[in-house]
Amino acid sequence: MVSVSNAQQQTIDIDVEGKTVSIRTGRMAKQASGACEVTCGETMVLVTCTESKEARDGIDYFPLLVDYEEKLYAVGRVPGSFPRREGKAPDKAILTSRLIDRPIRPLFPYSYRKDVQIVATVMSADLITPPDTLAMLGASVAITLAGLPFLGPIGAVRIGRIDGKMVANPSYEELDQSDIDIVVSGTADSIMMVEAGCKLVSEQDVLKAIDFAHKLIKKQVEAQLELASRIGVVKKETPDEVKCEALNKLIEEKSTESLKASMNGVTEKAVRAKHIDAAYKAITDHIETLPEDHELKALSKKFILAQMEEQEATLMRAQVLDSGVRADGRKCDEIRPITVEVGLLPRAHGTGLFTRGTTQVLSIATLGISGDAQKLDSIDPQKEKKYMHHYNFPGFSVGEVKPMRGAGRREIGHGALAERALMPVLPPQDEFPYVLRVVSEVLESNGSTSMASTCGSSLALMDAGVPLLYTIGGIAMGLILEGDRFAILSDIQGLEDFLGDMDFKVTGSREGITALQMDIKVQGISIEIMKVALEQARRGRIHIIDKMEAVIDKPRTELSPWAPRLITINIDQGDIGTVIGPGGKMIRRIIEETGATIDISDDGTIVIGSVSGEGGEAARDMILRLVKRAKAGDVYMGTVTRIIPVGAFVEILPGKEGMVHISQLENRRVAKVEEVVEVGKKVVVKVREIDDRNRINLTMKDVTEAEKAECEAKNPV
Repeated sequence: MVSVSNAQQQTIDIDVEGKTVSIRTGRMAKQASGACEVTCGETMVLVTCTESKEARDGIDYFPLLVDYEEKLYAVGRVPGSFPRREGKAPDKAILTSRLIDRPIRPLFPYSYRKDVQIVATVMSADLITPPDTLAMLGASVAITLAGLPFLGPIGAVRIGRIDGKMVANPSYEELDQSDIDIVVSGTADSIMMVEAGCKLVSEQDVLKAIDFAHKLIKKQVEAQLELASRIGVVKKETPDEVKCEALNKLIEEKSTESLKASMNGVTEKAVRAKHIDAAYKAITDHIETLPEDHELKALSKKFILAQMEEQEATLMRAQVLDSGVRADGRKCDEIRPITVEVGLLPRAHGTGLFTRGTTQVLSIATLGISGDAQKLDSIDPQKEKKYMHHYNFPGFSVGEVKPMRGAGRREIGHGALAERALMPVLPPQDEFPYVLRVVSEVLESNGSTSMASTCGSSLALMDAGVPLLYTIGGIAMGLILEGDRFAILSDIQGLEDFLGDMDFKVTGSREGITALQMDIKVQGISIEIMKVALEQARRGRIHIIDKMEAVIDKPRTELSPWAPRLITINIDQGDIGTVIGPGGKMIRRIIEETGATIDISDDGTIVIGSVSGEGGEAARDMILRLVKRAKAGDVYMGTVTRIIPVGAFVEILPGKEGMVHISQLENRRVAKVEEVVEVGKKVVVKVREIDDRNRINLTMKDVTEAEKAECEAKNPV
């Protein structure tokens, strides 16, 4: 139901399984092409859409820019950075920007070349409702209100499952209890995008969640259409696609033979590239012979290549649908040859080299202590990460020159997918208290590098001795869709990804799915097609796991000699200050003397890490001595630290002293303390008593010969 506040402001409420999502427009950001506020609970996102006045010339893509902005004022917090303002977007914000972009981009006409920017700003976050699906919904609303030539609207919803029951837009707390975390976006008729993390669930369960989500998406689409109708939005006309019939005819005549040759069982990218170059040369050589005033003379290389690419797509798609044979000669469900190696880098804790066709990824696992966990400064309730996956895609992997300037949005997205794929099979922290980092270096790329990274990560972790519950494999599926005809392609290579209609990535074990990501380049697909794709992916995934387990079928029982050995001890919270010491003096001393690393949690849990077991054990013993409480009758080898006229102070434990009164030095009358002891001397003492002020009174004369001998044997000077 739409409620009108005044002539400019309108609000619409959508019921999502008992949760109210409110969309308001006309109050903020009125100079943007379209803007709205999306609210659920006390979480509110402002989403704007702005379109440039003129189209960009000389580009062959839609210039869409999506920015998801997290402001820490949304949770009432000052940023922790030195300048005290938000800096570089955290990975979670970048991933949400990609979530917004992926279902929207395919729904704009191919010929649309105006710049469009979507900015989603989290204005308020209640730490109950995740704001990402609200931002996705708001982007569709803002675009619709702007009247852009958009084949939407779309809806977006997250689905969880708790005790077998589907939950729409679950809270953070509910997600912790859920075995499914799946974000689905789509139009009223079809699914556009899926992003999921699952705890080893079946393909049937995933399909049920997607189907449940689509019913809610239809409600969101209806509400947006009603809102646009009330406001009187007029959609702009779709720009005409620029074509050159003379060029199309020339391409068909001069390039078809070479293009077909590039798809005749060619497995090497370099060989295929030679055929493409030959096709382009045949076209341009003919254009050179034409009169100077001919229309083809004015065409740019980029325009010619773009139309040649359309011919390439037509031939490739027809070949697959008509013959069931792909460009590299494989059948639709056939997977490229796989080779697997582990233990390549001697000083790394674990390595896995996964090669599939001409895609190759080297994954390296590193084990760290709790202090190596990544600290997160965002509006999300999660404050640290103890498992990290980083994906690197250098230019040499595709034979290109590219500056090395850190991870971009694509690299962050692929890393997050592989990270999500392994999370359900990692051991609990209380059983294996290591921080884990895996880096996947793409060495060769011809499609499915993110899935090769997932396989490589599983290999590297098992090689490192991390007790994974199951081996995890991953596969990328493609789609060729023409009217009612379609073909699902297993293990797509670069050509099929680029010219196909779907990139559908599925990871999991033999037992079930752990992660799923689907992007569509057409106007959506049906649940029926997804069902076929998931079953074909399951068979392919098991084939890949068979190849991996033929090399390493379970985690190694021993850690790398270069991995830290962890010792965990627990002390009283009141003793934390004692271990740290004034200004960190005591803990620095322990680290310097033993070479160990030490992490102390607020609850008194201490994790000691050391490559040599001896160093860790020495650090443990020093800490236990620090926090040990002396009691009457205990015998210690101590060091005399100070002498006063009435006695001597002896350090019996690190930082803990007691006093031996002059009358307790020997079984005789001692006239002067210095007759018996001196500063720095090692002496055997016994605790006489601990008084009500916690002062320790010691004796030397009451130590028996047997006690003295035993103490000296344990603590040789």
